[in-house]
Amino acid sequence: MSIAQPLKFQRPFLKWAGGKFRLLPKILHHLPQGKKLIEPFVGSGVVFLNADYDRYLLADINPDLINLFRDLKRGKTSFIHYCANYFTEANNKEKRFYELREYFNQLEAGKERSALFLYFNRHGYNGLCRYNRSGGFNVPFGRYKRPYFPGHELEVFAAKAQKAEFRCQNFRQSFNASRNGDVVYCDPPYLPQSLTANFTDYTKQGFSYDQQAELGFLAERAQGKGVFTAISNHDTLVAREIYHRASTVLHFDVQRFISCDGNNRSKAKELLALYKS
Repeated sequence: MSIAQPLKFQRPFLKWAGGKFRLLPKILHHLPQGKKLIEPFVGSGVVFLNADYDRYLLADINPDLINLFRDLKRGKTSFIHYCANYFTEANNKEKRFYELREYFNQLEAGKERSALFLYFNRHGYNGLCRYNRSGGFNVPFGRYKRPYFPGHELEVFAAKAQKAEFRCQNFRQSFNASRNGDVVYCDPPYLPQSLTANFTDYTKQGFSYDQQAELGFLAERAQGKGVFTAISNHDTLVAREIYHRASTVLHFDVQRFISCDGNNRSKAKELLALYKS
């Protein structure tokens, strides 16, 4: 399968840092058949949308993300129409954006907070999802002329979500939920490519080196109970050491599309570690 032909795949409705749309041919080619696909770091759900399993367990530690998916699954078309109300010319103003952001940070979980999370994803800078140390969403205004409302993509996701369970939990809990015959795909916050590069704080907790190493250990342990695991990460010396017990480690170039400088997006080295059951 050629990696140069991504357009036949379904795009997610969310922009997401480190999204795997362009890597789908590589990833899907190496995911075997199984009883259920488990994603401990579901992100935009792009792998879920394009994989073919009977059941899905989709998890993340970001409650805003999981609550949005749950509300979309429950509300379907009515929730989509509700979200569309935020995509107006009046709401695409810098002053209004910051008013809504302040309001969002005081809201409890619910349909309104979920709809605003989608609004910020499309109106905020570069589609980023970022929180301060107090847990407040703090992505700046994106200054887009006419932000796209992903109505079709939301409909597709809502339909497929009927086969999925969404959980707000950490990766350890997701691995503990795996059983013989399951397939796990992990897209963790990436290891930095250098000591100065560190884009891991999409939640206020961040993601440490120890957690990266623990993820490799859990994949190895799951292998012993008949669970197949695939893990994506930057191809660095540290990553190769963490995944040195994997059955196979694939290495390839990828165009990196999340960058603080949108005009400076260069190729990076990627790896896919496979722990075959």
